[in-house]
Amino acid sequence: MIDKRHRPAAPAHRFPGSIIVMGVSGSGKSSVGEHIAKACGYPFIEGDALHPPENIKKMSEGIPLTDDDRWPWLAAIGRRLAENSGPAVVACSALKLSYRQKLRESAPEGLAFVHLHGTEAVLAERMQHRTGHFMPPSLLKTQLATLEDPTSEVNTVAIDIDQPLAAIVDEALTALGKM
Repeated sequence: MIDKRHRPAAPAHRFPGSIIVMGVSGSGKSSVGEHIAKACGYPFIEGDALHPPENIKKMSEGIPLTDDDRWPWLAAIGRRLAENSGPAVVACSALKLSYRQKLRESAPEGLAFVHLHGTEAVLAERMQHRTGHFMPPSLLKTQLATLEDPTSEVNTVAIDIDQPLAAIVDEALTALGKM
């Protein structure tokens, strides 16, 4: 939870297109994404809410998703980006370059990625303490194995999650404002 006394300042300059807050499960995509969206005045889209029921069932049972499972989900996110009347912030794992390329094709006003990353120990600890999420901690290793590092890609910033939420959000807003 972000400290109520610390509210991220509205960025002096904000990225003019949509923003994907990405990373493996447990990295804080939704929390960070919601705060970035609020600071930028953009709508927030929870990518997990767009998963087909079959995907949620598989993940709930500890079965990793395949590319074939992910394409319809990524297409749904892409449709939301394309249909939106302006920029939005989306929480989406976007683990592979091919997934990110597909999302870039869907964003009419450009797309930036905020890659939230941390050690396996930090991620596992976070996953152990969250409640009500369909993704079990047992799938963390498969997500880490699937992740293709995006740091050399255009309009991408990487942020270490081993710091307070407010610091993560501030770092992301600062980096996005320079794009």
